[in-house]
Amino acid sequence: MNMFKRYAGIVWMLVSPLSIWFLLQTAISEINKKPGIDTKIQWGVFIIIFIPIGIGLLFFGYYALKGEYDHLPERSDELEQ
Repeated sequence: MNMFKRYAGIVWMLVSPLSIWFLLQTAISEINKKPGIDTKIQWGVFIIIFIPIGIGLLFFGYYALKGEYDHLPERSDELEQ
């Protein structure tokens, strides 16, 4: 299971920049189609919200690849100790 987590980390690290690139490409395409201020605001909000999520996926994948999630606590009691 730990190897699966590490392979999933690689997947997350690859998906993150691809999703950011796809988001930016879509935003540019949609803004060029309809260059109104409402479209620019809409896509600006999408970019501001989803780029940090994509960066978080990159960190999540890095830590999964590094092995930080190999042993997770079984119960909530272990979290407090």
